Amino acid sequence: MTEQTRTDRRPTRQRAAIADALARSPEFRSAQEIHADLAGDGTRVGLATVYRNLQAMSADGEVDVIRTADGEAVYRSCATDDHHHHVVCRGCGLAVEVTGDAVERWAEAVAAEHGFTHVRHTVEVDGLCAQCSAGSV
Repeated sequence: MTEQTRTDRRPTRQRAAIADALARSPEFRSAQEIHADLAGDGTRVGLATVYRNLQAMSADGEVDVIRTADGEAVYRSCATDDHHHHVVCRGCGLAVEVTGDAVERWAEAVAAEHGFTHVRHTVEVDGLCAQCSAGSV
């Protein structure tokens, strides 16, 4: 069995509804939150279908996915098709997309040092944004 790619996945009503729900919010959201939004809109999509579609959309580069401190995967629409990373506020959830040539070079060098090729990586940086930092002092 071969893995489907972005170009050969069949567009479905459920996938379109999930994409629309993601497009309405710039914030990272869990599968459960997206499922609740869809139900609130009167769209009937099972939670397992939401999870399955989010995983496929992530694999296809259509959504960004990061893990919360609790290990939960949260998703949002990609603002760009380019490879990027995120700096996420632990206080309010603000997420900023960033690129980093130094990180890219480091990942390639470390992988090559251990004989790895065709390297993929993700980098998640979290902290407190300026507004949350000002409120915590």
